[in-house]
Amino acid sequence: MNRRQGFRFTSYKAAEQSPFEKLFDIFQELITHTSGDVEEALDWLRELDKEYELTDDDYTIDDFIEDLKAKGYLREEVEFGPGEPGEGGTGDPSFSMTAKLERMLRRRALDQIFGKLKRRGSGNHRTGKTGQGDEHTGDFRSYRFGDRLEQISMTESLRNAQVNHGMDDFRLEENDLVVEDTHHKAQMSTVLMIDISHSMILYGEDRITPAKKVAMALTELITTRYPKDTLDILVFGNDAWPISVAELPYLKVGPYHTNTVAGLQLAMDLLRRKRNTNKQIFMITDGKPSCLRMPDGTYYKNSVGLDDYIVEKCYNMASQARKLHIPITTFMIAQDPYLMQFVRHFTEANKGKAFFTGLKGLGEMIFEDYEQNRKKRLRG
Repeated sequence: MNRRQGFRFTSYKAAEQSPFEKLFDIFQELITHTSGDVEEALDWLRELDKEYELTDDDYTIDDFIEDLKAKGYLREEVEFGPGEPGEGGTGDPSFSMTAKLERMLRRRALDQIFGKLKRRGSGNHRTGKTGQGDEHTGDFRSYRFGDRLEQISMTESLRNAQVNHGMDDFRLEENDLVVEDTHHKAQMSTVLMIDISHSMILYGEDRITPAKKVAMALTELITTRYPKDTLDILVFGNDAWPISVAELPYLKVGPYHTNTVAGLQLAMDLLRRKRNTNKQIFMITDGKPSCLRMPDGTYYKNSVGLDDYIVEKCYNMASQARKLHIPITTFMIAQDPYLMQFVRHFTEANKGKAFFTGLKGLGEMIFEDYEQNRKKRLRG
C-alpha cells in the first residue's frame, strides 16, 4: 500500500538570544560601518535604542558596555584634559577594539557571506591529478620505485604479505607493498586590491564597507580552511600600499584619486616573491583610473572622463600580468557604461575575468571565483 508523503509546516521561531547577543550582533555591524570607531558605533546604538527600544530597565546600553569590557571585546583608556593627573585634570574614558573583537568581525563577515552560498561537498578543492600529495584519496596501488616511505599503507601491505606467503613463512617483500594515492592540493597566492579613492563613497553609496567585509571574510577563509594559501591585501588611492589583517576593520576611504597602475605594480611585486605557481589578483574598484605617479615623483591626475594616457598604462599593466601568468579578476561595483567598457578592454588585455556586480552579491561572487580558481592549476 502506498502512503502519501508530504510536508508539515510550522511557525518559524527565531533562536533565543540573550539581551547581550542581540545588541552584540547590531554593534558588530555598526562598528564595521564606522571603521572601528567605537564611540561613534555606541552613539548609533543609543540612537537605535531610543527608536526601537532595544533595551529595558533590566539591561541597558551601559550594562552592554560593561559586558563588552568584561568579555574582552573593548579596551578602556582614559584621556586626560589640560591638567595633569593629580593636578586638577579630569580623565574621560574612551574605548577601542581588542584583537578578540577584530577576530570576531572577520569570523562574522565569513559567516555572513558563506551563509548565502550553497553547500557543496567538503569545501576543500584539489587538482584532478593523483600522485605525491598531501590528501588521501582512499585508492591503493602497487609500490613503485621513488614512492616515499610515509605513502606506504602498512595495514594493506601486511595483509598482502599474509596472503602471498602465509603465516608460517611470514615475510614482507617489495611486491607486497601497497601505496595509498594522494591528491596534491593546489596552493594559491592571492592579492586583494581595494580601491579607497573618494569615489568609493560618492553619491550617498557606501562602497567601502562591503569591500572591507569581503577582505575580512576572505582572510578568515584562507587562514582557517586553506592555511597553505597566502593572501596579501593592498589599498590604492593616489599611491598603493599593503595593509595588515589587523588594519582591515579600520579601513576608510581618503581624499584620493585612483592610481590603478600603482596598485597593479605592487600586486605583481608581491606575487613575484611567492614560490608557488598559482597566483591571482582580485581587484575591487569603481573602475575609473584617474591618477599616475610620474618618474619625478609628481602626480598626473585627470578626473574628467577616461584619460587615454592613464588608460593605456592600465592596459600595459594588464598585459604584463598576463605574461607572468597572473590572471586579474575585476569586481566592478559601478554601473557607468563607459567604465564598464574600460573594464572589458582591461580584462581582454589580461585574459582575466570581470564581474559587473554592483554591491549586491559582491562577497558571494568573490568567494565563488576563489573556490573555482583553486580547482584548476594556473600556469606559472
